[in-house]
Amino acid sequence: MGKAKSIPDGMHTVTPHLVCRGGADAIAFYIKAFGATEEGRFVGPDGRLMHGCIRINGSSVMLADEFVEHGSLSPQSLKGSPVTVHLYVNDADACFERAVAAGARVIMPVADMFWGDRYGVLEDPFGHRWSVATHLRDVAYEDLPRAMADAPPPPCPQGTAG
Repeated sequence: MGKAKSIPDGMHTVTPHLVCRGGADAIAFYIKAFGATEEGRFVGPDGRLMHGCIRINGSSVMLADEFVEHGSLSPQSLKGSPVTVHLYVNDADACFERAVAAGARVIMPVADMFWGDRYGVLEDPFGHRWSVATHLRDVAYEDLPRAMADAPPPPCPQGTAG
């Protein structure tokens, strides 16, 4: 057997690894919501997903069931997550609609943003937040303060006053 590559073929150097309460259901949701393809899964003797891998638009996302006894907790057990997974797509509106139809909750509706993306935020049924974006125009970092000052306010997150 030859020497293994330090970064396996098809993987990127940063790969999200999501802990989900109901990993098999999460795989089904990501397939329906984001058009993911399943790369593989390994289920332990107790039926819990020990490791799964999906691919969304060429990028891998690993996932597993929560294992409370080992300190591997889902956002549901933690009462939320400070992490948002950012997903670039060709049509943010269509992806957003598909994800909502599959069971995602709207956190911030899709809108054109001053930094050049059409962008919105969802929470999946497993407590993970996803920002969905389509890049519309390039804005240089030095131009961001002016673009922000000239932009209308972004849409209010769901459940908040505008």
